[in-house]
Amino acid sequence: MVTPPKVLAVVQAGGQGARLDVLTRERAKPALAFAGSFQLIDVALSNCANSGISDVWLSVQYQAGSLHRHLAAGRPWDLDRTRGGLRWLMPEEGGGSAAQDGFSDGNGDDLYRFADAIREFAPDVVVVMSTDQVLALDLRPVVAAHLERGSHCTVVTTEVSPTQAADKAVITVGRGTRVTAVDYKPDRPRGTTISAEVFVYDPEALFRTLDELRRELSHTDDGNSGIGDFGEHLLPRLVRDGTVHAWPLEGYWADLGTPAAYLSAHRDLLAGRVDVLTRPGWPLLTRWPELPASRVDTGAVLEDVVLSAGCHVRGTVRRSVLGPGVVVEPGAVVEDAVLLAGVHVGRDAHVVTSILDDEVRVGSGARVGEATRATRAHDRHIAVVGRDSVVGPGATVAAGARLEPGTTV
Repeated sequence: MVTPPKVLAVVQAGGQGARLDVLTRERAKPALAFAGSFQLIDVALSNCANSGISDVWLSVQYQAGSLHRHLAAGRPWDLDRTRGGLRWLMPEEGGGSAAQDGFSDGNGDDLYRFADAIREFAPDVVVVMSTDQVLALDLRPVVAAHLERGSHCTVVTTEVSPTQAADKAVITVGRGTRVTAVDYKPDRPRGTTISAEVFVYDPEALFRTLDELRRELSHTDDGNSGIGDFGEHLLPRLVRDGTVHAWPLEGYWADLGTPAAYLSAHRDLLAGRVDVLTRPGWPLLTRWPELPASRVDTGAVLEDVVLSAGCHVRGTVRRSVLGPGVVVEPGAVVEDAVLLAGVHVGRDAHVVTSILDDEVRVGSGARVGEATRATRAHDRHIAVVGRDSVVGPGATVAAGARLEPGTTV
C-alpha cells in the first residue's frame, strides 16, 4: 500500500490590501465578499478541502478579527479537527531570530518567518497560495506531478493580457514544462504567462533557499530578512539553482486586488465566465448567512442579476450582484454595481458603476456613480462607498469617488 504524501497548505491571507482602498480599511482582504454570499477566503479553503488537504495553516497579519466569525474554526471546510485542520499563523515576537519576529514584508518573507514551525511539522510537500485570486484547482494532480518530476518548485500558471502581466511575475517556460526565467513586474513583459500565485514546494529546497537569501540580503538589525515577495528573490533563485516546473491552469482565473478588478470579476460572473461556482463535484464552500429567501415585488425589474439570501427588490436592478439582505426601494435603479450585505437603496435613487460596502444607506433621490462607455473597468470610473456610510437624500457621489467607512454626505 502506497502511503500518501504529507501535504501542508499555507494560505497567505496577506497584509492590508491597500490597492482595494476603502474596501479593506476595516477588514482583511480575504474577508471581502465575492459573488454575493461568499468571501475571498472561501476560494483557497475550498480548493484545499476539495483536494483532500486537511492540514491548512492561515497566515494573516491585518484585521484578523474580521475573519474569525466567518471561518468558524474551519467548520464549513471540515477543518475543525482534533488532529490537523485549520491553524492560524499570527505575527509573533520572541519566537526566533530578529528576522522571524513581527510582521512580514512580502509573501516570501512570510514563509521565512514561519519556517521553524513548518520544519517541525515535517511535510513532504508545502502548498502555498494567496487569497487574492479566484480559481478552481484540484491540487492532487499538481502535487503528484511535482513529486514525480522531483521538482524543487511547481508554479501554477495562467495567461493574461500584456497590461495585466506588467503587475505580475512573468514566467518563461522552456522545453516541456521547465521554467527557465522569472521576470517580476516588468515594465515591458516579454510574455503573458504569469504565476497564478499557487506554488508547490519541496520543503528541503525551500528552506535551504530561504536561509541562503536571508544571509545574503539582510544587512540590517531591524528584523527585515530582505526576502520580500516570492517573485523578487525566492522563485528566481529556485529557477537558477534548482528545478522548477509550470502547471498551466485550466479555467477561469482573476486577481481581485483593485476596485476595477473586483468589479470586472463580477461582470464576468454575470456573463457566465466564472466556472469556480459551477464545477460539478467542486463546491465553493462557505458559511452561509442565516437569512430568509429573497423577495421580488410586483413591478420590480431584474436583468442579469445575482441575488443573495434576504434581498428585497422593489425597484430596477440590471447587471449587478446583490449581497445578503440588500433592499432596493420602488423607483430606485441599480446598474453595473456590486452591493454588499445590508445595503439599502432608497426610493428613486440611482446607483451606477459602483461598489457599495456593508450597510451603506443611499437616501431617496440620491445619485451614486455614473454610467461609462468604456468596456473595460477602470478605477477612475468606479464609485466606491465604504461600509456604514450614508448618502443622504438627493446627494451625489461622483464617478471615481472614494468614501471612507462611516462617511455621511
